[in-house]
This record gives sequence, structure tokens and C-alpha cells, in this order.
Amino acid sequence: MFLLAGLSIRADAIRIVSSLPRTGSANGQTTSMVNGIKMAIAEINGQIAGHTITYEDWDDASPERGQWDPAIEAANAQRAVKDPSIFAYIGTYNSGAAKISMPILNQAHLLMVSPANTYPGLTKPGTGEANEPAVYRPTGVINYFRVVPADDIQGEVAAHFASEFLGVKKVFILHDRELYGKGVADVFKRVAGKLGLTIVGHEGIDPKAANYRSLVTKIRSSGAELVYFGGTTQTNAGQLSKDLVAGGAKVKIMMPDGCRESALIESAGKDNLEGRAYVTFGGLPPSELTGKGQEFYKAYKEKFNAEPEAYAVYGYEAGKVALTGIQHAGKLDRAAVCVAVAGIQDFDGALGKWSFDANGDTSLKVMVVEQIKNGQFVPVKIVGQ
Repeated sequence: MFLLAGLSIRADAIRIVSSLPRTGSANGQTTSMVNGIKMAIAEINGQIAGHTITYEDWDDASPERGQWDPAIEAANAQRAVKDPSIFAYIGTYNSGAAKISMPILNQAHLLMVSPANTYPGLTKPGTGEANEPAVYRPTGVINYFRVVPADDIQGEVAAHFASEFLGVKKVFILHDRELYGKGVADVFKRVAGKLGLTIVGHEGIDPKAANYRSLVTKIRSSGAELVYFGGTTQTNAGQLSKDLVAGGAKVKIMMPDGCRESALIESAGKDNLEGRAYVTFGGLPPSELTGKGQEFYKAYKEKFNAEPEAYAVYGYEAGKVALTGIQHAGKLDRAAVCVAVAGIQDFDGALGKWSFDANGDTSLKVMVVEQIKNGQFVPVKIVGQ
């Protein structure tokens, strides 16, 4: 038997769980991520030092919201804390969800690895609210790590692309009023202003609205050449895109990585995005991955007979990080696992060679801007490679 915080567990019981939105339109993206986690575990035959690794796929979304639900995310975190056989919590997908679970998991020294959170305030002092990120670390010890670049990089790349590549002068900025969406929109606005772009509008939308016709009228009269939407597919990016076209707004639209999924094209209709929609994403498109990333891409297609969504490889990398921490901890102890992960340097993974910094952020800075053409995401510009 091994001891963990005074509780006994079976020697062969090591569990990893993920908390991701499995209900609603994010399901296609998160299924791809879950597949990546399973591939990481399968590569070591589900064993570490003779102990069996089991994995559970938890949903943090509700049918009522159609996306992540604060109450469910909190319940998932509390459930994980109370189960001494759980040594890693992979999630969340949404930065707002992470804000809820991070302090709960931190108090239990339970490792949390996010494959998708990008809100800077979760980890970086001085980039969010005054109490961030300390409020998410009540013990003062870092247990939260992410394998994806944060929005302070993404928002900056988007603003530079809009100014220098698209050559627009007037921008109307929208956001979904959520932590992630508003956060990336604020970064875009700050950098766009420094670049001399004129912000002709900046407001939050109702992500449950049936349509945005009156808003489109305002956008048209503003003279905007580009609409920047800080939000996700689940917060109505598709409907907004449709209404911009239907309302005759002669604008391009730019969105962050929360919209980089096939569900966006399905909800908006590819004709409403064709040649006018751009999406930023932290990292390379799946087909552009090299080295171990290319090996992952080929193995994924062979195993699932499908193209992986953009975040599949991040699910895989998060899984590899969790397994590495458990393996290198030297004992079945949650705090030791966190220490092991914090020490990861020059990790040779599917995303390339990278390290965690003192805040738990990846050293990777690669960003891609893609245009939607023929119902596909097509790389236009890669930054930081």
C-alpha cells in the first residue's frame, strides 16, 4: 500500500481524469483532445513502474448551457480532490472554468495540466486582475501548468496581422463577456491602439442572442474594415458571422483559437466565412507539425481515420506531461508529482522542444494565422517559428 495525505490507496491504482466540455458544439474539438490523451497513455501500455494507469473522461458542460457549466466544473474539481487515486487533472478547455477549479485543486496539491487555457491572468502577474494569479494559488505553490501559449501572445499577433498583413485602419471589437473572450479582445485592443488602428467600437455581446442584426447595422455605419471577435464557437461566433454577411457588412472577421474548430464552419456556413474569416491559433496546424508532432499526426489519422482537430495534439502533450510527472515523482504523492512537472525542461514532445517557466507556462511562442477557404483552415502566416 502507498500513503497519500493520510489515505491509503491500492498500489496499482493511479488515475488520470480530464474535465472538458463534452456536451454541446465543443464536443468535436474535445473528442479529439480526449483521443490524444488516450494515445499518450497507450504509448506506455497504461503502465508506470508496474502500476496501472486508468483514465476517465469527465464532462464539465451542461445541456442547459450548451457549454461549460461553473457548477459542474466545481463539482468535478471537488470530486477529484476527494479521490486519493487521482494524480492528474487534465483541463480545462475554457479559461473561465479553470478560474473555478484551480484554487480547489491547488489546496490539494493536485496536478492540473491544461491543453487549452489561454487567459494570461491564470499564470502571469500583471496581465489580469490585481489578485491574479495569486488567488488561484492559495497554498503559494504552483500546481497548474499549460502547454499552450497564452493570449497576451495571441492578441498581439492578431493585431499586428490586422495592421500589417490585412492593412486595415478601422476595427470594431466584440467579445462574449467571458474571461477568455474579453481577455483576448482587450489584448487585441491595446496592441491595435499602439499600432495606430482606430477602434470604432468595442462592446460585449449576448452569446445567447438569436441574431445580431442591430449590431451589424452599427458596425456598417462605423466604417469598420475588420470585426475582431473575442469568443468561441459556443458563444455564437457562427451566428455573428452569418449576420455580418446577411446584413451587408463589407468587413473581414478575425477570431481567436476558441473558434478554430470544424464546428465554427458548420454553424456559420462555409460561404459566410469564405475568404473573409481569419483565426489565430497557438502553435502549428496539425498537418504542419514536424518531428514527433508529425508522428502523432500520422498515428492519429491511422487510428481514428479522421483529421485531428487543432487541440488534439495539446491533449496528447498534456497527457505526456502528466505521465512524466507521475513517473519522475519517485513516489505516489500529489505534491511530488507537481514538483516533478515544474522541473520539466527541454521536453522533447510533439510540440517541439520546450520547457515550463516559473509560472507554469510553456516556453513555446509559435502562433499561426489561418484563413478559411473552401471550408478549411489554411495557414497564411506563422509567427515565432
